[in-house]
Amino acid sequence: GFHLSGTVTEPATATEPEMTYKVAISFDRCKITSVTCGCGNKDIFYCAHVVALSLYRIRKPDQVKLRLPISETLFQMNRDQLQKFVQYLITAHHTEVLPTAQKLADEILSSNSEINQVHGAPDPTAGASIDDENCWHLDEEQVREQVKLFLSQGGYYGSGKQLNSMFAKVREMLRMRDSNGARMLTLITEQFMADPRLSLWRQQGTGITEKCRQLWDELGALWVCVVLNPHCKLEEKSCWLRQLRKWGEMDVCPLEDGNYGNELPNITNALTQSSGHSQDSLARPRRTVFTRAIEGCDLHWQDSHLQRIISSDFYMSPSYQREGESLLFNSQGQPLWLEHVPTACARVDALRSHGYPREALRLTVAIINTLRLQQQRQLEIYKHQKKELLQRGATTITNLEGWVGHPLNPIGCLFLTLTEACRLEEENCLEISDAGDSKPPVYQHVPVVTGSQDGDESYLSLALEVALMGMGQQRVMPEGLYAQDKVCRNEEQIIARLQDLELDPVLVQTLRKQCILLLEGGPFSGLGEVIHRESVPMHTFAKYLFSALLPHDADLAYKLALRAMRLPVLETTAPSGDVTHPHHLVSVVPSRYPRWFTLGHLESQQCELASTMLTAAKGDMLRLRTVLEAIQKNIHSSSLIFKLAQDAFKIATPADSNSDTTLLNVALELGLQVMRMTLSTLNWRRREMVRWLVTCATEVGVRALVSILQSWYSLFTPTEATSIVAATVMSHNTILRLSLDYPQREELASCARTLALQCAMKDPQNCALSALTLCEKDHIAFETAYQIVIDAASTGMTYTQLFTIARYMEHRGYPLRAFKLASLAMTHLNLAYNQDTHPAINDVLWACALSHSLGKNELAAIIPLVVKSVHCATVLSDILRRCTMTAPGLAGIPGRRNSGKLMSTDKAPLRQLLDATISAYINTTHSRLTHISPRHYGEFIEFLSKARETFLLAQDGHIQFAQFIDNLKQIYKGKKKLMLLVRERFG
Repeated sequence: GFHLSGTVTEPATATEPEMTYKVAISFDRCKITSVTCGCGNKDIFYCAHVVALSLYRIRKPDQVKLRLPISETLFQMNRDQLQKFVQYLITAHHTEVLPTAQKLADEILSSNSEINQVHGAPDPTAGASIDDENCWHLDEEQVREQVKLFLSQGGYYGSGKQLNSMFAKVREMLRMRDSNGARMLTLITEQFMADPRLSLWRQQGTGITEKCRQLWDELGALWVCVVLNPHCKLEEKSCWLRQLRKWGEMDVCPLEDGNYGNELPNITNALTQSSGHSQDSLARPRRTVFTRAIEGCDLHWQDSHLQRIISSDFYMSPSYQREGESLLFNSQGQPLWLEHVPTACARVDALRSHGYPREALRLTVAIINTLRLQQQRQLEIYKHQKKELLQRGATTITNLEGWVGHPLNPIGCLFLTLTEACRLEEENCLEISDAGDSKPPVYQHVPVVTGSQDGDESYLSLALEVALMGMGQQRVMPEGLYAQDKVCRNEEQIIARLQDLELDPVLVQTLRKQCILLLEGGPFSGLGEVIHRESVPMHTFAKYLFSALLPHDADLAYKLALRAMRLPVLETTAPSGDVTHPHHLVSVVPSRYPRWFTLGHLESQQCELASTMLTAAKGDMLRLRTVLEAIQKNIHSSSLIFKLAQDAFKIATPADSNSDTTLLNVALELGLQVMRMTLSTLNWRRREMVRWLVTCATEVGVRALVSILQSWYSLFTPTEATSIVAATVMSHNTILRLSLDYPQREELASCARTLALQCAMKDPQNCALSALTLCEKDHIAFETAYQIVIDAASTGMTYTQLFTIARYMEHRGYPLRAFKLASLAMTHLNLAYNQDTHPAINDVLWACALSHSLGKNELAAIIPLVVKSVHCATVLSDILRRCTMTAPGLAGIPGRRNSGKLMSTDKAPLRQLLDATISAYINTTHSRLTHISPRHYGEFIEFLSKARETFLLAQDGHIQFAQFIDNLKQIYKGKKKLMLLVRERFG
């Protein structure tokens, strides 16, 4: 029959009781066409009960009773049997069936009812007619709902993974040649196009999010695959084309290159590259994610040469025809396929995806033979132009459309087709390793089946060869952030796959041969001698090649990696290129940074390549020199050079063994370069860099330290040189670390002192104190440093700096020098009447205390300076009070006699200070009264009380104060409440 029904029992679990479900399945011509199950499970995949019933029927066909379609059985019954059958059926299900039975009975008894117009009756257990469509059951509503749900989650909660698994399901359907593949893809696409975020992104002008972009790319690639189905019907294709055009014309449809602007050349005519970049971007047609699929609808499989390639491994040209040039075969007679490479690869992907792996392999081999031939011809062309190109030092771009990062992923497609043919399927290949990652695939060499005699080629070596060819292609950096990012991503994907290959002698031979071709390949290779300024850099690729080649051919590995170190887009001048072919030139602007959005990533890859070479060259002085030169010539970012210096230092100083001097010297040299690069530009990491350099020089040894101290002015600012470099070099730790003898210590100290004096001359403000500290142990140097400070004091130094040095001098036992510097500091200071919390007050009090302790003469010298600089009454009264409490000259300077008597405020020098204090109180009072509010009255009365204390220190002070108060009452009589308070307190 065509209808299978059964009951499926799900055993009880700890939480759920035993459940029984009724399942019905219809099938037709080996396909399940519809399913129903009592579990009500909604999913795009069949529920477990449907699967269980199907498997039971497949595995135990003899256990399932086979019956005729129900219409046949009914045909055999007479009138009574039929009546009995119907009544029993209604009785068994009367609640569900009775209304339907009554309705049908009424219709049959009515002569003009619709049911009586049709001959016969339907039978669900009979098969479909031979002309009916037959396809696997697909719950379309479920597909829509799930895609909608996953899209609404915006790539979170693993929804991106879920959508990718739906795409994988489509691919699986195509491979099984299930016609639902295209149907399911249509349903998915409709939901993608209905995503409300599209119009939002378009309005805001922001690009689609990264995760979403990748899903759209896969969607576009899948449609290319669908329309290139080698056995699809014409009407199917025209139906798809209508759909694709409709979607592509919607203004929310995402564009191919991810940014609303410049596009890539057309899929079918990209061989005529002149159209590519010469036109204005506005004149170019809008290319959406579906454009390649729309163009793919124009491609067909009828070409007889193509048909012969894919249908036979032994298709060759007759040997007598192999002399001249041919577009169909190479000189060995193997067939070529001269289509635009990404388009040809899209055919391979289509064959592979639609379940034609042998055909896909045959076409792949033809494409590779074509690429080899092109590579040979390009080499010959380059040999003729080499001299001229090298003289000019620049080249035109030969490939406007790069294969790596291309929407159709041509290289990835060929690589996968070839490696799948070589994959060793282990018994336990589904087993997951401890890390939770699936094990890397294991490959074996499978010989290429071909009609030619050259039988030592394997599909695996071809896979390696084509990946190297594609990655090494010189190509222009595409426009726009998304396309550039995709180049990096695709490159990393291909390299990850290459790293799964175990390099045996056969593959090493392929690797070496291809690397030599890439080095000699001129402008067609990204590793050729001359490249265009806007070529995609080869650092990531070269890092893989370097590591892969190193154990087998170190010279070639270094030659290749050193060649790849360049990043011409960062060189300051842009060569004019080939003016005779203007269409080859892609916006050659002499600006430092053109529209390269991924530049930061590319520079870090360049740094990674350099670091890999440094690590490998440890201990080899010659190799290290060449790597160092390449770094100095090609890397333009100080922070990356600093990173390399740190890497080299780490590798050179392992914790468990001796340092490697060759690499240490490289680290130091890179560090010195960073110092020179960042000396005049601001860099937030500069202090860290300076400290690191001193550490590195210390590891190298005493000669390195002497050298950086002697040439400090080209590496450090004066402040860095004194406060970080010299101070660290002279520290106890450094001397212990280097276990220096006395002459070495003296040499370092002498260099540090010379540096200190030079820095103090150059920047006395910031270096004077450090210089004095560094010169403490050498009398002559110390005197010189002191003289530099005195000379600079009058012009270039602030009172804070001078007070700091003065205090240092007192601490060192030079009180008279401290006094001199404090006096100089006082001349720079100005304290207004209301600055009673100024940070310099402590310095002023200290200076006066110092002068008082030295004696009457010093006090007499500083008081006029204090009176001139300080106008704050409370500070002046504080100084006055301190000076009258003890006798001057208690410091006991040798050779001086002190009377030991307290000083009088009536006589000089304190008289001058007292007068100044009284006058400051008077001025401050008037200033405060001009804008006083009632809430400050109490505070003001306290202030007047303090003033009275000072007034009373003068002989006629009480009279002066009384006059002062009377004066206030007169002038400010309008402030009645305040004057009442004044009267209450002072009479």
